[in-house]
Order: sequence, then C-alpha cells, then structure tokens
Amino acid sequence: MINGLLGKKIGMTTFFHKDGKSEAATAIKLGPCTVTQVKTSQRDGYDAVQIGFEESKNLNKPDLGHQSRAEGNFRFLQEFTVDNLDEFQVGQKLDMGIFEIGEPVKVIGDSKGRGFSGVVRRYNFRGGPKTHGQSDRHRAPGSIGAGSSPGRVWPGTRMSGRYGGERFTIRGINVLAKDEENNIIFISGPVPGSENTLIRVEKNIKGKSRPVEAYYEHEETPKAEETPKAEETPKAEETPKAEETP
Repeated sequence: MINGLLGKKIGMTTFFHKDGKSEAATAIKLGPCTVTQVKTSQRDGYDAVQIGFEESKNLNKPDLGHQSRAEGNFRFLQEFTVDNLDEFQVGQKLDMGIFEIGEPVKVIGDSKGRGFSGVVRRYNFRGGPKTHGQSDRHRAPGSIGAGSSPGRVWPGTRMSGRYGGERFTIRGINVLAKDEENNIIFISGPVPGSENTLIRVEKNIKGKSRPVEAYYEHEETPKAEETPKAEETPKAEETPKAEETP
C-alpha cells in the first residue's frame, strides 16, 4: 500500500461533531493520482512509486515522453514509498480510499509567499519610538551590532529579507471526513499554503488515531396527514328576478 497522495487545498470550514463541539478543518481535493513510474532497487537503487497529479497542457517533450506510458500529462510528479511493488503498475489509478476517518496524517506544503518584508512584519519587532525627534525610525530594526568589538554583524542576525514560501510539515492532525464522490478529504486544523496550493498528505505512523463522528441533521418526521375537509354543500340557485313591465 502507498503511504500518501497528492492534492490541492480548497479552503477552510467548520466541522461539527455529534456531541455539538466544533473545530476548524481544511478541505483538500485529494487525487485521483496516476502511477507514472515504478522504481526498483535493482534498476534505480531504491523502491518507490512515482505518481502524477493534475492534468496539464504545457509540458515539454522530455516530460511527454516520460509520461507516455501512463497515458496522461500531469503537472506534478512526486515519489512515495510502498510496502509491495507488485501491487502497482504504470497507469494505475489511486484514490483517497487509503485513508480512514480518524486516522493520523501529516501534511506537507509550502507556506504563503510574502516577498521582501521588514523586521516588523517578518519577526514581529516593536519598532522605534514615535516621539523625541524620531521621524523615520518607526519600523527600523535598530542596532545590528557593536562598533569596535566585534566590529561586524553576527551571522543569523534577524534583519529584513524574503519572508514566506517555505516548506512546512504539519503533524498531530487527523482525518475528519471524506467525500469520496468528489475526492475531497477534511483534515483537522490549518495546513500551509493558500487556496489551490499543492499539498502532500501522508500517513503518520507515530500519530494517534481518534474516534470521529460527524453531526448530521436528523431526518424530518413525516407530517400527519391532514383530514380532508368536508365538502361544501352547493348553494341553492337563485331564482331569476321577474322582468319589469315597461
């Protein structure tokens, strides 16, 4: 069995448990993925399965040739470890059925990129004073080192620079619900990245599973049949008035 799949982050929502409690959850469109290559220790030096996710029309000729056996043009290709290579073959479809509700998982993704940022935004610096003649030091980092000794800036000093866009791994989360018809899985808590970000979901063998039972509205009890109203008796026809004599 493969230990994970690729997907895309849809967004966040609120998950309600049967006991009335609620928690934040992330919806991920997980798969379906296609096996594009089976790597063996005899040929490649290790055992793994390469899978592809999300069809793409903008591929160069080397990528098209590599994926020709899988009968698909995929934008993302990643490798996963497996227990038995004999269970997989090129072109095989993989879905979210490998995950169970309540199972612990770990999510790997890239955080939101925020570009070049200052120290106030990047490291939550307080900034300089706004009085006593300070007119342009409100968001400045302040001193970055002594002059005579050591006479240089220590490596690792927190300064302005590129912020975000880093690889993060989130553990200690569980599967809350699955929508197998639409290939959507709901995971407890937030995951890195913005909407439509590539997400890698793997089984977490060190995590703890927990029972999860979603809240569903009870079916409405059928209403009692209304007793038919008594038919109204037809009104007696009015006798025509006698015509007036001229």
